[in-house]
Amino acid sequence: MLLTQILQPVCIKAPLAGKTKEDAIEELVNLLADHGYLTDRADAFEAVMAREHTRSTGIGSGIAIPHGKCSAAKELVMAVGIAAEPIDFNSIDGKPVTIILLLVSPPDQTGPRIQALARISRLMLDAQFKAQLEKAASPEEVYSLISSKESE
Repeated sequence: MLLTQILQPVCIKAPLAGKTKEDAIEELVNLLADHGYLTDRADAFEAVMAREHTRSTGIGSGIAIPHGKCSAAKELVMAVGIAAEPIDFNSIDGKPVTIILLLVSPPDQTGPRIQALARISRLMLDAQFKAQLEKAASPEEVYSLISSKESE
């Protein structure tokens, strides 16, 4: 699976306006809903936050992958945000995050979500790529970086 199959350029926010975990997640959920990728923004936000309350999706190294399952998504969808200022995400390493990759999927489609999480994790192991993403100043730059990295 390629992330560019589930990520649309209009679903990228760089920089994010939100300063808290909840604000950043809501901003990305709204981006998906505003472009017709979710049928119910409140349901999607609630699903992601319910997962977040179980255990933080801040995976360390400045990265968070909030995700949730709900009927508001008809297929796996993704939004990406680059925070202007690091956001406290209660990450496992105790450090704030700057790269937020949000996934929302239907309750009955676990496979694609797991594949996307694995793909994100592999891409983020590349320190140079991660550093470029953190410095990206526009949605177009973020999408271009991801697209280029996936075509290597």
